[in-house]
Amino acid sequence: MTTLDPDFTDAQAKEARKARLFTRINAADKWFQVLGLAWLTPVLKALAGDNPKAQLTDIWRLLAVPLLAISAFLLMWGTLAPQVQTSLGAVPGPAQVWGEAVNLHQDAIAKAERRAKFEAMVAERNQKLIDAGRADEVKTRAYTGAPSYYTQIWTSIKTVFFGFLIATIVAVPLGIMAGLSVTANAALNPLIQIFKPVSPLAWLPIVTMVVSAVYVTNDGWFAKSFLISAITVTLCSLWPTLINTALGVSSIDKDLINVSKVLKMNTWTKITKLVLPSALPLIFTGLRLSLGVGWMVLIAAEMLAQNPGLGKFVWDEFQNGSSSSLAKIMVAVFTIGIIGFLLDRVMYALQSLFTFSNNR
Repeated sequence: MTTLDPDFTDAQAKEARKARLFTRINAADKWFQVLGLAWLTPVLKALAGDNPKAQLTDIWRLLAVPLLAISAFLLMWGTLAPQVQTSLGAVPGPAQVWGEAVNLHQDAIAKAERRAKFEAMVAERNQKLIDAGRADEVKTRAYTGAPSYYTQIWTSIKTVFFGFLIATIVAVPLGIMAGLSVTANAALNPLIQIFKPVSPLAWLPIVTMVVSAVYVTNDGWFAKSFLISAITVTLCSLWPTLINTALGVSSIDKDLINVSKVLKMNTWTKITKLVLPSALPLIFTGLRLSLGVGWMVLIAAEMLAQNPGLGKFVWDEFQNGSSSSLAKIMVAVFTIGIIGFLLDRVMYALQSLFTFSNNR
């Protein structure tokens, strides 16, 4: 009978545990990439004992270099900003901008409390009327206080996603048509080339007049300002998706098209089983570009049309001209940039779920 060496068995078990750990780290790496946290992979591998010296190179490149660049940027900003004088005073440095960000947060909490108090008072009053048998006198009163910074952020996010959704619904079918049919491509191409370069500032007056003329109700599902901003986003953001969808569909292997003809697939089956799976990587690339364009367009549209959102916040602070206005505008600039990054990460996460593309 053979006796197993306990030390050898423990070594095998240890190696097996290490192999499972590395497998989990490699599996998590895909989502670290999606979240912009790729530096976590070499850190975890180094802690797990996977050639720490080799991992240090990746840690330096993925974590240390970006941190040094950010630190250098903050140092230059803090040094040079006080030397630039504007009509609103010196350009605020990082400390002042952070202070205004904290103030906006505290102001948002205070406004949320005031709104909750108002809604509670209205609900209490209406309940008293109901208890007194005067339910016909019950009225719903809307809160008319100034929106908080977070409310304006949420308004902009809702608007951009609504406009982006409409753009996707329009652009993807048109792109599939253009990719499958030479005739459809010839018909759409001139329109794409003409309207793709048009600025949102040119679309905005047209959209404003059309929406004001068509959407005459005051108690509809959407506010006019919301529709104006969203439709402007749609008109400016649908082109990248349309172009990339057409390119992806037209790039499908011709042998696959021939197979669909041999199998006598109907149009719907060919699109859902053959065209879309093959074109998805380029379609998602177009969607990511469209969402980025839509976010930039929205801020400009909100500023020009004075529609609720981050763009209006920036313009109002510019017009306000107080000593803290410039710092608040810079808070908004960083907010816009961070949200834009997060929106791209959301689309990349969806792309990772549905495709095998490695585009980042």
